[in-house]
Amino acid sequence: MGRKIFISYKYADNQVQNLPMQSNSTVRDYVDVLEKLIDTSDHIYKAESSGEDLSKLQEETIWSKLRDRIFDSTITLIMISPNMREKRKQDRDQWIPWEVSFSLRTQTRKTQSGNTYTSNPNALLAVVLPDIYGSYEYFLQSKNCCQSGCRLLKTDTLFEIIRNNMFNNATCSKRICNTGSTIWSGSASYIASVKWCDFLKDMDTYINESYDRQKHLDDYDIHIQL
Repeated sequence: MGRKIFISYKYADNQVQNLPMQSNSTVRDYVDVLEKLIDTSDHIYKAESSGEDLSKLQEETIWSKLRDRIFDSTITLIMISPNMREKRKQDRDQWIPWEVSFSLRTQTRKTQSGNTYTSNPNALLAVVLPDIYGSYEYFLQSKNCCQSGCRLLKTDTLFEIIRNNMFNNATCSKRICNTGSTIWSGSASYIASVKWCDFLKDMDTYINESYDRQKHLDDYDIHIQL
């Protein structure tokens, strides 16, 4: 079954690994790769194409265009990159938090015939891009403090609305490891995280898992406000 995919990302962040046969790659270049991958699948790409110039439009107009695309999408992919968050700006003055907020809302509109149509909260998935050195450790770090091993997510680097929708499943089990850190098991986060390299290998599996979490939305403490 094809999914309508919206992608939220920091267009000009160039602190990512160069793609093959490229120099000075930006997050937009990764989105181009993803758009081609989606075009060869059963899914539908709902974000803007690289040829679309939104920079000369008023913010209200840009937001209206993005809002319509999000309303008609069913999953939002958030591209995590080293400089996605501009620390000098408030979260509410940047696009990604608003796109995530709108993706989590239930919205109802009227069709031209007068009928109502409701868009439920999207499934969400964070796709973590490699930094300029090819590392994911600016956000994802493997740990060996426990015998079973675990991953550390550096959520303090993220926008607050993304951070608040991670580790927000009250039904998941958790325990304290040897270092005193909390170890979560199962589908702990509504916005789960996957490395770019792993996502490319099995896009459909990670997308389907996101929809499984959406089916159990009531298990999560969802935050929609900025």
